[in-house]
Amino acid sequence: MNIEDFTGRTPELVLEDYFLGQTKAWGIFEDRFGNVRREFEVDIAGTVDADVLTLDEHFTFADGEKDRRVWTIRRINANTYEGTADDVIGTAQGKVFGNALNWTYKVDLAMGDRSLRVRFDDWLFLQTDGVLINRARVTKWGFEVGQVTLFFRRVGDENAASLGALYQLAAE
Repeated sequence: MNIEDFTGRTPELVLEDYFLGQTKAWGIFEDRFGNVRREFEVDIAGTVDADVLTLDEHFTFADGEKDRRVWTIRRINANTYEGTADDVIGTAQGKVFGNALNWTYKVDLAMGDRSLRVRFDDWLFLQTDGVLINRARVTKWGFEVGQVTLFFRRVGDENAASLGALYQLAAE
């Protein structure tokens, strides 16, 4: 896909607006064969200070494991974002046009007692009802390792509870 193909699509995605305050997400990780390997929920607290968006993400996995990632994201210009987090290698690069964001970065994923350096190619799409859909392709040396699918909803937005029920139905 070409991110610029989303120019003019609405609603316009502005990360600083969407993630300001509390956001909830529901997600799955599928291996390269399409098998669901992990299910999780994320509670996100977003703050904006000057030109910096901070996302404090708290993950709860279906097996009880918990994790945390804190993103520090800067808008470079009208269409470009850069971000860092403790487990991200270097700087994440993002381009936004219309209702879509393409976000790429490398991360060391913990796998038992070792880690695997992988590349994420995230595509986020804001929908008219306030749902933000995220599909991420995870690769190693150009080969697909798996995919992550997430649905975001701002806490307090209408139908936030029904989104969780919809996610449960989709996972079954």
